[in-house]
Amino acid sequence: MGADYDLCIIGGGINGAGIARDAAGRGLTVLLAEAQDLAGATSSASTKLIHGGLRYLEQYEFRLVREALREREVLLRAAPHIIRPMDFILPYDKSQRPAWMIRLGLFLYDHMGGRKILKESRSVDFVTHPVGDPLTHDYRMGFCYQDCWVDDARLVALNALDARERGADILTRTAVLFMEKDTDGKSWRLRLRNMSTGDEFEVTARAVVNAAGPWVRGILEMSGFAQDAPAVRLVKGSHIVVPRLYEGEQAYILQQADKRIVFAIPYEHNYTLIGTTDVPYQGDPAAVSIEASEIEYLCTATNRAFQKKVAPEDVIWTYSGVRPLLDDGDENASEVTRDYRLHLDATHGPPLLSVFGGKITTYRRLAEQAVSLIVLPQKKPWTENQPLPGGDIPGADFDMFLKTKKAQYKIISPDVITRYACTYGTRMDIFMKDVYEPEDLGVYYGEGIYEAEIIYLVAHEFARTLEDILWRRTKMGLHISKETSENIERALPMILYGVFGYV
Repeated sequence: MGADYDLCIIGGGINGAGIARDAAGRGLTVLLAEAQDLAGATSSASTKLIHGGLRYLEQYEFRLVREALREREVLLRAAPHIIRPMDFILPYDKSQRPAWMIRLGLFLYDHMGGRKILKESRSVDFVTHPVGDPLTHDYRMGFCYQDCWVDDARLVALNALDARERGADILTRTAVLFMEKDTDGKSWRLRLRNMSTGDEFEVTARAVVNAAGPWVRGILEMSGFAQDAPAVRLVKGSHIVVPRLYEGEQAYILQQADKRIVFAIPYEHNYTLIGTTDVPYQGDPAAVSIEASEIEYLCTATNRAFQKKVAPEDVIWTYSGVRPLLDDGDENASEVTRDYRLHLDATHGPPLLSVFGGKITTYRRLAEQAVSLIVLPQKKPWTENQPLPGGDIPGADFDMFLKTKKAQYKIISPDVITRYACTYGTRMDIFMKDVYEPEDLGVYYGEGIYEAEIIYLVAHEFARTLEDILWRRTKMGLHISKETSENIERALPMILYGVFGYV
C-alpha cells in the first residue's frame, strides 16, 4: 500500500508555502500542515521588502545578493498587485560609510542581478530635489536606488492558494506532534492534531520537508533527528508604525552609528513603517513582542534623520517576529548571515529535508532547490515564469489594470476598488462578477468592508479568525473602527457555517 502523500511539509510560512506550490506544480501529492495561521509568525513580521540586501555586500554575501537581486523582478512579474517598485533614498553621512564604498556597492547592485525593470541608482542633491525636504539640514546629498515593496503575509497566502489549486492539501491550525519511519521503511508516519478541535490523526508521506522556521530544530528534536543538523540563531526584529512622516512614495534607508540600518517606508497610505531591530532572542517564538528599548531605538534613529520627530506615544501599532537565522558563529546579531541551508537527511531511509535560514526575497529559489533535492525522477522547475493568483495582469501593468477596474465597477467607491485591486488583483472578479449595485456585495459592515470580501477570504484564502482577516490577509485593522471590527466578528461564525457547514 502506498503512502498517503508524496510530500508532507511542516510549516506554513513563506518557505513552506513556496515549497508546497512548487511541489504540487510538479505533480506531487502534497500535504502542508501549519500549527497556526499561514504567515502566522516570521513571514508576516518582515520589513515588507523584496530586496537584494545592499548591506550584505559588506559581508561578502555575493551569492545571496546576486540571487536576491535576480528574484526581485521574477516576483514583481508574478504578483504586480502585491509587489511594487519603490525608490530608496540613502542619505550620505560622512561619519558612516564613505561615499566611494556606497557608490561601489550601488554599482554592483545595479549590475549583479540582470536588472531590466527597476531603475539604475543615481546620486541626489537634497538641496534641489524634493526627497531631501523631510530630512534634517545635516544631509546635503545622498543616493537613490530601487527595490520592491511586498505584502508579505499575502505572498504566503497566494503561494498556498496556488498550491491548493494544483492539488495540495493545506491544513492550517494543524500541528505535527511526532514523526517516525513507517513500518515499510520507505515512508514517514506523522501524527497531527487539529488545534481547533483537539482531534488527532496520522498520515504517511514518502518525504518530509521541515520548514517550521523558528521551530525547525524543535521539530527535529522531538523526533530525535537533530544530531547532525545545523544550529539556529533566533533574532527578534521589531517594527513600529507611526502617522505619516513625509509626502511621497519613496522610502529612506538610514545608517546608524552601530553600523545597522533602519528603514522608513510609506505604509498603508496614512502611515510610515519604521524598522527593524536585531535582538538575540531565547523565548517562545509565538510569544514575541516589542520592548520599550526597541521602540526608543527606532524613534531615535528616525529623529536623527527627519525634521518631523516621533516619540513612543506616537506609535500606533507594532509588530515583532523571530528570524531563524543560520548560525554562522558571528556574535553580532545584525551580522549573522541571511543565507539559507537545505539540510537533507536520508540516514533514516525516507528523505527528511530541513530548511535553515533564508529571507522572503529568495523563497522561490529556495523552494525550487528544495523540491529538486527530493523529487525523483527529476521534474523540471516551473515557477519562474508563472504568475501567482491574481497576478495575471496583462503586461504586468498594474496602473492600467486599476484604471480598467475603476471603470468596470463604477458603482463602487474608487477607494474600495483600489484596495480590492491592490489586495486581490484579478481574483477580485471572483466576488465582484455579479455586482451591479453595492447591495450585491452583501451585508455592509462599515468603512468599505462588505460581506462578499469576507466570504472570499474564508472560502479561498484559509482565513478563519478576525485576526486572520484584519491583520494578515489584509491590513484593514489599521484603518477601521472598533464598531466595524465588531460587526465583522459577529458575522464571522455564520460565514464559516455557510462556507463549511460548521463554525
